[in-house]
Amino acid sequence: MRFSEKIYKIVKKIPKGRVSTYKSVAGALGCKAYRAVGNALNKNPYWPKVCCHRIVCSDGKVGGFARGVKEKVRLLEKEGVRIKKGKVLSFEKMFYKLPKLYKH
Repeated sequence: MRFSEKIYKIVKKIPKGRVSTYKSVAGALGCKAYRAVGNALNKNPYWPKVCCHRIVCSDGKVGGFARGVKEKVRLLEKEGVRIKKGKVLSFEKMFYKLPKLYKH
């Protein structure tokens, strides 16, 4: 399975109303390729089935989105994730820890 396909499979596991991070996705892959995760999600061909808007930065900042940051915020808020000044409120509570699925 290609690297990007593994990313999409992992991100698909994040439930509605929760967020995870680029770092967490890379960790589930058994690597530290955070930027590669972001690049793959930017090209996500399976959106909205694979909800890449649920991936945020490790500090709780919303981060980028291929359809624009305003759209990412709108989608997260629609799912019940509260955002203030570009950051996820109650980040620790909203964070979804991904299991490690792959080893390199």
